[in-house]
Amino acid sequence: MTWTQWFFFVLIIQVIHGLGTWKLYIKAGRQAWEAFVPIYNAVILMKIINRPWWWVILLFLPIVNLIMFIVVWVETARSFQKNTYLDTFLAVVTLGFYNFYLSYIANVTYVNDRNIHPKSSSGEWTSSILFAIVAATIVHTYFIQPFTIPSSSLEKSLLVGDFLFVSKFHFGARVPMTTVAAPMVHDTIPKLGMKSYLFDDHKGSNSWKNKLQLPYLRLPGFENIERNDIVVFNQPADTLLDMNDFKPDRNYYKPIDKKTNLVKRCVAIAGDSLEVRDGFVYINGKKNVLPDRAHLQFSYFVQPKTNQFNPKYLKDRYDITDGFGIINQQNTYYFSAISDEALSKFKNHPNVASITPNIQEKGVRDADIFPHDPNYNWNIDQFGPLYIPEKGKTIKLNLEVLPLYKRVITEYEGNTLEVKGNQILINREVANSYTFKQNYYWMMGDNRHNSIDARRWGFVPFDHVLGKPVFIWMSWDGASPRWERFFTTVKGTGKATSYFIPFLILLACWMGYSQWKKRKKVNS
Repeated sequence: MTWTQWFFFVLIIQVIHGLGTWKLYIKAGRQAWEAFVPIYNAVILMKIINRPWWWVILLFLPIVNLIMFIVVWVETARSFQKNTYLDTFLAVVTLGFYNFYLSYIANVTYVNDRNIHPKSSSGEWTSSILFAIVAATIVHTYFIQPFTIPSSSLEKSLLVGDFLFVSKFHFGARVPMTTVAAPMVHDTIPKLGMKSYLFDDHKGSNSWKNKLQLPYLRLPGFENIERNDIVVFNQPADTLLDMNDFKPDRNYYKPIDKKTNLVKRCVAIAGDSLEVRDGFVYINGKKNVLPDRAHLQFSYFVQPKTNQFNPKYLKDRYDITDGFGIINQQNTYYFSAISDEALSKFKNHPNVASITPNIQEKGVRDADIFPHDPNYNWNIDQFGPLYIPEKGKTIKLNLEVLPLYKRVITEYEGNTLEVKGNQILINREVANSYTFKQNYYWMMGDNRHNSIDARRWGFVPFDHVLGKPVFIWMSWDGASPRWERFFTTVKGTGKATSYFIPFLILLACWMGYSQWKKRKKVNS
């Protein structure tokens, strides 16, 4: 829905609330009109149910408010002596319409200065769990989100099995667009295998489910995305049909905030001109220089001197990231990811006859590479040049460049586009130029031959950006912990320093102080 549609939707909800509760407001010593004034009625309701005013803020936070509505419905019933399990059940299953029964049918009396503390251990546990979920959802949605590295596309900087904290506030937290969803769950509810959110899978559907989507809104951040930043984002070309299919099906798609989360390096920002030559990125004509913790990796063909060749031993010894395989009868081996550091050692092994980089030739087209158009003979190693769209900037539009920006104009910026002969029509008007509405970025993996990235699907819009990885709090290599990576920063120069031992010392000191303070209080 648009903001205007949401405004009228909220007004209708306010009217329903007023009709269902104005008599309860009167019984609580308030005025009837107070039940109908938006926001103010919520403040007064918090006074009636003897809860703090800041609960009103929680009622307007997407996802969090789904929990808070239930709590408020139950608390309202209890404020009028409806405390049984049946009352609680009816307040929840009727989605708050139980208030109409209390107002117009039941003979209820308001309990002034009601004791809000749970009367049983089960009630206390339920209350604690609910507000733990609320607090965790707020932190998860607007501040810090945990994330696990699933692939080796950024190997050396981030390893498979790293557990990250991703900052939402660096680039600005994005307000959830999917308003009806399970808290702290992304696409699918674990174990149950069902969708975690309420949304139709068919584009263009007029279902009420689709109408409950909020327009894109992002809170202010305190820094912009810079070149070579590692960024977590929603995969733009994600579909419901196949996670590995980066050619989006126009009939199936996910809401932006429910698309698959990916982590890549932003090698080009809005306004840059990008080109890939022999696998190396050039920005505005200059070769991109990665941070010292980053290490590019390419695939190579390795020819051994003898049959006494143990590729697994060499892979482990020289810290080669990804796998290997034999490709022909001459025992030529293919190693999918070797860094420059590993290559300098690996090539001097006495049983290695030759190492040949697996670089595709310029002009050889790969049909799986963006923009998936026969007029562009690009591949993963030879790509571009390509302009990265910047908000407010205008480009000349013709049939030659249209394949590069068609998805930007239609999928990401919501315009209609038609081609009639040599004419391009945007929103049914002839267009010779186009002005971009938001910034775009180019996300790639350092593991250049084993990363499905922007070379497959193209630009990443800013509204798809989730956050910035800032901290590795845990890391596992299969079943073994990588202690040296516990409590290390993602960004920085030189070898990462683990703060795990200082953390344990501070934790022990805090626990000891808490125990001492508790004993002192008991003895006094």
